[in-house]
Amino acid sequence: MSDPVLELSDVEKTYNKGKPNEVRVLHGAGLRLAAGEIVALVAPSGAGKSTLLHIAGLLDTPDRGRVVVGGVDMTKRSDRKRTEVRRNDLGFIYQFHHLLPEFTALENIVLPQLANDVPQADAKAHAMQLLDRVGVAPRADHRPAALSGGEQQRVAFCRALANRPRILLADEPTGNLDPETADQVFAALMELVRETGLCALVATHNLELAARMDRVMRLENGVLI
Repeated sequence: MSDPVLELSDVEKTYNKGKPNEVRVLHGAGLRLAAGEIVALVAPSGAGKSTLLHIAGLLDTPDRGRVVVGGVDMTKRSDRKRTEVRRNDLGFIYQFHHLLPEFTALENIVLPQLANDVPQADAKAHAMQLLDRVGVAPRADHRPAALSGGEQQRVAFCRALANRPRILLADEPTGNLDPETADQVFAALMELVRETGLCALVATHNLELAARMDRVMRLENGVLI
């Protein structure tokens, strides 16, 4: 494997530490993701998948261990630096699309770019390119309420890639869709990952979709295997 874009090493996380209801979620978890690789993260509900994704995405900090993004250990970095890396290098997709309802599909993808000081014309052109890649360009001027569930999630994929991140973190991205639509949306996700060369960590309960990824990692007793 080439040098990892994302690396977690000996990550530990415990909630309610030292209390009677202490919950040890992660215990020495580790992973390495290379550019262009898409990895499935499989575990039962409540096993700590979301916690792992939040730590990998710099939304939470581990009690112990390292989170390395692009060769830089982010564990001891300032909140400002972590926010900068999160904005520039990380893209997030969730089970629910969380699109802004008052804006069109195109605008939902343009806005993150404007927040990153991308000129408006360039932001619109890039947004349309992304929408075209996932087959939703004809619906660019529609607001989320006028889109199907699959179309909304494809727009959410495009928004996650708006600022050209190196790492994509997805938490049950097809969990709210029917099987046929989930398959179509997942195919669009795979195509985007391959075309852009980013790495992706995808938490899913769908074992059929997991089997189509490059690797499957299981979270068991706080450890990734």
